Amino acid sequence: MSRSRREFLTGVSASAAAAALAGCSVSGGSGGTPTADGYEVGYGDYRTTVSPSSFPETLYIYAVQTGWSNWEAIMESFESEYGVALNDDQRSSGEALEDIRANAQDPTHSAYNGGYTYGIIAMQDDYTTDYKPANWDKVPEKLKTDNGHMTATRQMTTTVTYRADIYEERGIEPPETWEDLKNPDIAQDLVFQPPQAAVGLAGALSINNAYGGSLDDVQPVVDYYNELQEMGATFRGNLEGDFTSGNVVTFVEYDYTGLDLKYNSDAVGEDQVGVRLLTGPDGEPGAMQNPYGYGMLDGAPNPEAAKLFMDYVLSLEGQRQFLDAYVRPIRASELDMPDEFPAQSRYEETQFGVDYEQLVDNQESIIEEIGKGVGLTGY
Repeated sequence: MSRSRREFLTGVSASAAAAALAGCSVSGGSGGTPTADGYEVGYGDYRTTVSPSSFPETLYIYAVQTGWSNWEAIMESFESEYGVALNDDQRSSGEALEDIRANAQDPTHSAYNGGYTYGIIAMQDDYTTDYKPANWDKVPEKLKTDNGHMTATRQMTTTVTYRADIYEERGIEPPETWEDLKNPDIAQDLVFQPPQAAVGLAGALSINNAYGGSLDDVQPVVDYYNELQEMGATFRGNLEGDFTSGNVVTFVEYDYTGLDLKYNSDAVGEDQVGVRLLTGPDGEPGAMQNPYGYGMLDGAPNPEAAKLFMDYVLSLEGQRQFLDAYVRPIRASELDMPDEFPAQSRYEETQFGVDYEQLVDNQESIIEEIGKGVGLTGY
């Protein structure tokens, strides 16, 4: 039943229009319900009809890019479904925010997509506007703003990735809790990311939560890091090469990174890599959920096509495509998760979110306190 921009511009048959008027819905949970005039999009008070006659040939949305989170497949399927190509926007979240600021008076892109906290900053600086896409109600409360400015679409979760073959050689049991990493045979070549990196901050807050800390109290992770450093643990990034060679045996990053190494690396065998979600010593959640999402930009071009794209990404059809890149969609609990991922029940036992607006407000001081407390350079 879907109709592309090209099909709409050349006219649709009377039978197609009649079917749309009869209330035919899109199969497979894709975005945008066809109507006689276009597509119905949005949630609640934001429900509206968008017309393909207004769609551009190319839609510009920040950080929708090939090579990351399977966006390439999503871009191709959206164009096939609706006749609108997506610009391949090779920016990071931080670079996107810089460009939003530089072009605030004359926006070049229709929407922001990327790290959720960067989107919160864009919202706080009045660069975004409100829109609640279809299925907005399926997104957990902590992973969207009540005002409709930011909505999470996918999530990375802190995990421990380890060389299963080397653990076996050393007689080490795979970790279940953060306390298990205090085993000297693990700590001696364990690597954490520095807290100024988003993945490193998520790791730090995961440990902090596991030991009873909060965004207002990061002393638990400072104490933990100091103890592990004395046992040989180090802080640095860009460690995949050393991991595949065996020089790094255990590291703390996102589930995406570990799963990608396990199933997509030619340098290390699938059975040589283990990926674990950890709790605190008494079962406290110890795997921080770091969301990525999107928001409409205020005064930006092509808002109707952007709304349709946002609906598509949050549809079950769009959400499933993240799984092919080992990225967990925000609606993971509604999907049959591939066996390659840790069990959904384990995510439910270990995963937690924070107040992301509070995190944005306190992030610099949190990073500085951890850096100074652990004796990292630059603080």
